[in-house]
Amino acid sequence: MSDLPARWSQATVYPDMWADPDDDPRNNEASPDGELATLLDFLSGYRMTLRMKCEGLSPEQLARRSVPPSTMSLLGLLRHLAEAERDWRNWITEGEPLPKLYGARDADFDEALGEQSVVEAAYADLAREQEATDAALAAHPDLGERLGKDGTSVRELQVHRIEEYARHCGHADLLRECVDGRVGQ
Repeated sequence: MSDLPARWSQATVYPDMWADPDDDPRNNEASPDGELATLLDFLSGYRMTLRMKCEGLSPEQLARRSVPPSTMSLLGLLRHLAEAERDWRNWITEGEPLPKLYGARDADFDEALGEQSVVEAAYADLAREQEATDAALAAHPDLGERLGKDGTSVRELQVHRIEEYARHCGHADLLRECVDGRVGQ
Protein backbone atom coordinates (compact mmCIF):
# COMPACT_ATOMS: atom_id res chain seq x y z
CA MET A 1 0.00 0.00 0.00
CA SER A 2 1.25 3.46 -0.90
CA ASP A 3 0.39 6.94 0.31
CA LEU A 4 0.95 8.23 -3.21
CA PRO A 5 -2.14 9.04 -5.28
CA ALA A 6 -2.87 6.86 -8.29
CA ARG A 7 -2.37 8.56 -11.65
CA TRP A 8 -5.59 9.35 -13.50
CA SER A 9 -7.14 11.54 -16.18
CA GLN A 10 -10.65 12.54 -17.13
CA ALA A 11 -9.74 12.11 -20.79
CA THR A 12 -10.97 8.96 -22.51
CA VAL A 13 -9.76 9.41 -26.09
CA TYR A 14 -6.16 10.18 -25.10
CA PRO A 15 -5.75 9.05 -21.48
CA ASP A 16 -2.51 10.98 -21.06
CA MET A 17 -4.32 14.27 -21.64
CA TRP A 18 -6.07 16.52 -19.12
CA ALA A 19 -9.31 16.57 -21.11
CA ASP A 20 -10.54 15.06 -24.35
CA PRO A 21 -9.97 17.47 -27.25
CA ASP A 22 -13.72 18.03 -27.75
CA ASP A 23 -14.10 18.95 -24.06
CA ASP A 24 -10.99 21.11 -23.73
CA PRO A 25 -11.95 24.81 -23.46
CA ARG A 26 -8.49 25.77 -24.74
CA ASN A 27 -9.14 24.30 -28.19
CA ASN A 28 -9.92 27.15 -30.55
CA GLU A 29 -11.50 26.79 -33.96
CA ALA A 30 -8.69 28.65 -35.70
CA SER A 31 -5.53 30.50 -34.80
CA PRO A 32 -5.88 34.27 -34.67
CA ASP A 33 -4.38 36.48 -37.35
CA GLY A 34 -1.52 38.80 -36.48
CA GLU A 35 1.36 38.78 -34.04
CA LEU A 36 -0.34 40.59 -31.15
CA ALA A 37 -3.49 38.46 -31.42
CA THR A 38 -1.33 35.31 -31.46
CA LEU A 39 0.61 36.39 -28.38
CA LEU A 40 -2.58 37.21 -26.49
CA ASP A 41 -4.11 33.86 -27.53
CA PHE A 42 -1.12 31.96 -26.12
CA LEU A 43 -1.24 33.99 -22.90
CA SER A 44 -4.95 33.30 -22.54
CA GLY A 45 -4.38 29.58 -23.07
CA TYR A 46 -1.72 29.36 -20.37
CA ARG A 47 -3.84 31.38 -17.95
CA MET A 48 -6.72 28.98 -18.54
CA THR A 49 -4.41 25.98 -18.09
CA LEU A 50 -3.32 27.25 -14.69
CA ARG A 51 -6.94 27.68 -13.59
CA MET A 52 -7.78 24.19 -14.87
CA LYS A 53 -4.91 22.68 -12.87
CA CYS A 54 -6.38 24.23 -9.72
CA GLU A 55 -10.01 23.23 -10.34
CA GLY A 56 -11.80 20.95 -7.93
CA LEU A 57 -9.26 21.11 -5.14
CA SER A 58 -9.84 22.07 -1.52
CA PRO A 59 -7.93 24.98 0.05
CA GLU A 60 -5.70 22.46 1.82
CA GLN A 61 -4.91 20.69 -1.46
CA LEU A 62 -4.18 23.98 -3.23
CA ALA A 63 -1.78 24.93 -0.43
CA ARG A 64 -0.02 21.54 -0.39
CA ARG A 65 3.68 22.13 -0.92
CA SER A 66 5.99 20.25 -3.20
CA VAL A 67 9.08 18.54 -1.87
CA PRO A 68 11.04 20.26 0.91
CA PRO A 69 12.67 22.72 1.09
CA SER A 70 10.48 24.21 -1.65
CA THR A 71 7.50 26.31 -0.61
CA MET A 72 5.86 25.97 -4.03
CA SER A 73 2.17 25.09 -4.13
CA LEU A 74 -0.67 25.65 -6.58
CA LEU A 75 -2.03 28.39 -4.32
CA GLY A 76 1.43 29.92 -4.14
CA LEU A 77 1.57 29.93 -7.95
CA LEU A 78 -1.73 31.82 -8.14
CA ARG A 79 -0.39 34.39 -5.70
CA HIS A 80 3.02 34.54 -7.41
CA LEU A 81 1.47 35.22 -10.80
CA ALA A 82 -0.73 37.96 -9.34
CA GLU A 83 2.48 39.50 -7.98
CA ALA A 84 4.16 39.08 -11.38
CA GLU A 85 1.27 40.80 -13.20
CA ARG A 86 1.63 43.77 -10.86
CA ASP A 87 5.38 43.84 -11.36
CA TRP A 88 5.00 43.85 -15.16
CA ARG A 89 3.04 47.07 -14.84
CA ASN A 90 5.99 48.46 -12.91
CA TRP A 91 8.17 47.66 -15.95
CA ILE A 92 6.14 49.96 -18.18
CA THR A 93 5.64 52.92 -15.89
CA GLU A 94 7.87 55.91 -15.45
CA GLY A 95 6.47 56.60 -11.99
CA GLU A 96 6.90 55.05 -8.60
CA PRO A 97 6.48 51.25 -8.57
CA LEU A 98 3.35 49.71 -7.19
CA PRO A 99 3.93 48.03 -3.81
CA LYS A 100 4.18 44.26 -3.60
CA LEU A 101 0.82 42.59 -3.05
CA TYR A 102 1.98 40.20 -0.37
CA GLY A 103 4.74 42.18 1.30
CA ALA A 104 8.04 40.50 2.01
CA ARG A 105 10.04 38.55 -0.54
CA ASP A 106 8.56 35.09 -1.14
CA ALA A 107 5.44 35.85 0.92
CA ASP A 108 3.41 34.87 -2.17
CA PHE A 109 4.52 31.27 -1.52
CA ASP A 110 5.38 31.33 2.19
CA GLU A 111 1.97 32.66 3.24
CA ALA A 112 -0.14 30.53 0.87
CA LEU A 113 -2.22 28.96 3.62
CA GLY A 114 -4.92 26.35 3.05
CA GLU A 115 -7.78 28.59 4.12
CA GLN A 116 -10.82 29.45 1.99
CA SER A 117 -10.36 33.18 2.52
CA VAL A 118 -6.75 32.99 1.29
CA VAL A 119 -7.83 31.02 -1.80
CA GLU A 120 -10.63 33.47 -2.61
CA ALA A 121 -8.28 36.41 -2.17
CA ALA A 122 -5.66 34.78 -4.42
CA TYR A 123 -8.16 34.27 -7.25
CA ALA A 124 -9.49 37.82 -6.83
CA ASP A 125 -5.96 39.28 -6.75
CA LEU A 126 -4.95 37.35 -9.86
CA ALA A 127 -8.04 38.39 -11.83
CA ARG A 128 -7.67 42.04 -10.80
CA GLU A 129 -3.94 42.18 -11.60
CA GLN A 130 -4.38 40.40 -14.94
CA GLU A 131 -7.13 42.82 -15.91
CA ALA A 132 -5.05 45.85 -14.91
CA THR A 133 -1.96 44.66 -16.80
CA ASP A 134 -4.02 43.75 -19.86
CA ALA A 135 -5.60 47.22 -19.82
CA ALA A 136 -2.25 48.97 -19.40
CA LEU A 137 -0.76 47.07 -22.33
CA ALA A 138 -3.86 47.49 -24.52
CA ALA A 139 -3.01 51.18 -24.60
CA HIS A 140 0.20 50.20 -26.46
CA PRO A 141 -0.72 48.01 -29.46
CA ASP A 142 2.62 48.64 -31.22
CA LEU A 143 4.76 45.65 -30.20
CA GLY A 144 7.92 47.58 -30.98
CA GLU A 145 7.08 50.47 -28.67
CA ARG A 146 9.49 50.80 -25.78
CA LEU A 147 8.07 51.61 -22.36
CA GLY A 148 9.20 52.43 -18.87
CA LYS A 149 12.52 53.45 -17.43
CA ASP A 150 14.34 50.49 -19.02
CA GLY A 151 12.75 50.87 -22.46
CA THR A 152 11.25 47.38 -22.51
CA SER A 153 9.44 46.66 -25.75
CA VAL A 154 5.79 45.65 -25.61
CA ARG A 155 6.75 42.51 -27.57
CA GLU A 156 9.39 41.52 -25.00
CA LEU A 157 6.94 42.02 -22.16
CA GLN A 158 4.21 39.99 -23.88
CA VAL A 159 6.64 37.15 -24.62
CA HIS A 160 7.93 37.25 -21.04
CA ARG A 161 4.37 36.97 -19.73
CA ILE A 162 3.77 33.88 -21.88
CA GLU A 163 7.08 32.37 -20.75
CA GLU A 164 6.29 32.94 -17.07
CA TYR A 165 2.83 31.35 -17.29
CA ALA A 166 4.14 28.44 -19.40
CA ARG A 167 6.92 27.71 -16.94
CA HIS A 168 4.57 27.76 -14.00
CA CYS A 169 2.01 25.61 -15.81
CA GLY A 170 4.76 22.97 -15.95
CA HIS A 171 5.13 23.30 -12.20
CA ALA A 172 1.34 23.09 -11.84
CA ASP A 173 1.31 19.79 -13.76
CA LEU A 174 3.65 18.22 -11.25
CA LEU A 175 2.01 19.80 -8.22
CA ARG A 176 -1.45 18.61 -9.28
CA GLU A 177 -0.19 15.09 -9.92
CA CYS A 178 1.29 15.05 -6.41
CA VAL A 179 -2.00 16.21 -4.88
CA ASP A 180 -4.43 13.76 -6.45
CA GLY A 181 -2.67 11.91 -9.27
CA ARG A 182 -4.35 13.82 -12.10
CA VAL A 183 -2.12 13.98 -15.16
CA GLY A 184 -2.37 15.46 -18.59
CA GLN A 185 -1.37 18.11 -21.04
